Amino acid sequence: MSNKKNQILLDRLADAARTGRISRRSFMHYSAAAGVSATAATGLWTTAAKAEPKKGGTFRFGIHDGNSSDNHDPGTYVSRQQIYLAHQYRSYLTMINPDGSLGNDLATGWEPNDDASVWTFEINPDASFHSGKPVTATDVRDSLNHHRGEESTSAAKALLTSVTDIRADGDHTVVIELDGGNADIPWLMTDYHFAICPSDGDGGIDWKSGDGSGPYKIDDAEWGVQFKLTRHEGWHLEGAYFDKLVMLVLNDPNARQTALVTGDVDAISLVDLKTKSLLERSPQIQILSVPSAAAITMPMFCDTAPFDDVNVRNAMKLCMDRDEVIEKIAFGEATKGNDFHHSPAMPYWPEGIEQREYDPDKAKSLLKKAGAENIEVNIHTADSVFSGAVDMCVLYSEQASKAGIKVNVVREPNDGYYSEVWLKKPFTAVSWGARPTPDVMYSLAYSADAAWNESRWQNAEFNELLVKAKAELDDELRAEMYREMALLARNDGGTIIPFFNNFVYAVRDNVGVGEDLAPSWELDGARGPSRWWFTS
Repeated sequence: MSNKKNQILLDRLADAARTGRISRRSFMHYSAAAGVSATAATGLWTTAAKAEPKKGGTFRFGIHDGNSSDNHDPGTYVSRQQIYLAHQYRSYLTMINPDGSLGNDLATGWEPNDDASVWTFEINPDASFHSGKPVTATDVRDSLNHHRGEESTSAAKALLTSVTDIRADGDHTVVIELDGGNADIPWLMTDYHFAICPSDGDGGIDWKSGDGSGPYKIDDAEWGVQFKLTRHEGWHLEGAYFDKLVMLVLNDPNARQTALVTGDVDAISLVDLKTKSLLERSPQIQILSVPSAAAITMPMFCDTAPFDDVNVRNAMKLCMDRDEVIEKIAFGEATKGNDFHHSPAMPYWPEGIEQREYDPDKAKSLLKKAGAENIEVNIHTADSVFSGAVDMCVLYSEQASKAGIKVNVVREPNDGYYSEVWLKKPFTAVSWGARPTPDVMYSLAYSADAAWNESRWQNAEFNELLVKAKAELDDELRAEMYREMALLARNDGGTIIPFFNNFVYAVRDNVGVGEDLAPSWELDGARGPSRWWFTS
């Protein structure tokens, strides 16, 4: 790149930093591309990034993955519509900060006992629901208990199986007792299901009304279409700079990006990677790309033929050319998967596990061993799963054909995909949001009794290790257990993991964003509408 072009790029970067249109991570990346050293770039950022948040305006954001069948029950949360909305109008005990660390939401602090089998959370006395009712320990207790017990149908039920009791100790103290140690409890409370709702006074919660204690309150709602919200003046934390929010469901990627280009929305939750380069040409649009622990998975039902044979499952894994998929589908915006759901962005990363590579000849030999040569299977997917989901499955079908496997790609409707297809069809494509620790991910989708055990995988050794690792306070021993679990999932499990995808979304140039962007969900950990502001 010429010096003149470098200077033009640096001038644009400095202007973006001054107006809050670029994160520190992106600023450093593009400065390096312009030939600026890390030390010099840090100095430029410090000098330029002086924009202060200011209040005002209506922030409109277009999101993917919204269904007319969604509802306010936090136990049913699964679509991006439910998750993004929940982070605007409801609160949690803790949150993922923009830098990826653990922070306060309703809880002002938390402490474990000596073996982490009892956790005490202090609740912010200034927090209130939109109805005006103060948030108390009773609300927290009943909200968490909503996901426990034999009658609970919550998808997060498996995350709380080790909890033996939750009690309110006065108005602002909650005590959680476990049947063993669990160092992840404060992180676990960031799970999007564990939104705090008003108690109904009888041990349950009032989730139907849509009352919450988040930064914005709902004024108008139509599931699968749009939500209108206004600032909650009783919000207990900083932020909520916009006066109003409008969340529009735009499942079609072309409609979503057109709305951003024309200025009908100020941000979109998912950029179509095929046309990302076109958006990047516009000086009015800022592309934000954040590496994450989010994953694209392709679960196979381990109790359904032909996937009930481990040789078939491993043959299907060997038929995935991940390098080609990342190049052609993710356009490089991803980290290569290895068929265990543990990202390098998570703690306890298991070093030294051999990367599974594309090997159709070995796949053929495994199929022959299973007596399943020239099998034919269907894979179900939809455009709303992620940008390029259908194309990925078509490419996989071509790759698998070299092993003699015929993969039929079944394109499903966007509306209702996660309620009518996922967990019901034996081979699907799925988009998982980032989880903070391997325990959370494995408890949600790999343990024997998990409601979201998407591959119906049952492995006694894995389940035993999961229980032991959860209670292990020695980090080295815990890391070794997670390594063993990763190997079991890779070699015996029923899930293909092509890649861990970056969160790639976009904002208009008058939207100010913070120094960092949370790696937990799109839109700054789903909290962008309460963290961002208009610069003009």
